[in-house]
Amino acid sequence: MLHVALWEPAIPPNTGNIARLCAATGARLHLIGPLGFRIDDAAVKRAGLDYWPHVDLVQHATWDDFTATVPGRVWLIDNPAPRRYTDVQYRDGDILLFGNETKGLPEELRIAHAERLVSIPMPTGKVRSLNLGTSAGIVLYEAYRQIGIA
Repeated sequence: MLHVALWEPAIPPNTGNIARLCAATGARLHLIGPLGFRIDDAAVKRAGLDYWPHVDLVQHATWDDFTATVPGRVWLIDNPAPRRYTDVQYRDGDILLFGNETKGLPEELRIAHAERLVSIPMPTGKVRSLNLGTSAGIVLYEAYRQIGIA
């Protein structure tokens, strides 16, 4: 199993889309820190449609709560980063951590886990980032491809 973790997500439909992705792939979804919405928000439910009962969802109040309960290597997906998400070897149990839609990941996490900081390339250079749900799908399916599940 892989884990998708969202750091302080702020946009309900993004979280709903990622919840659907996790339901489809069997990945566990972790929400870390304060959310920018209530988990029962209609926009979150609408984006996840009727898949919510199939989402393996865990909420963590803090980063420390998260790391105390979730074993595995954490890959931080954020821009900029020293290497591409395709340049690493994923393994079962890995955690794919994505930052807040407007602020990304905290600098202290980027520094503490610099050896596992990866990005998705933006060939044109015309945008600074992709939609959070798109990013999660790209990296999660690459990890599953490498592991041999997808």
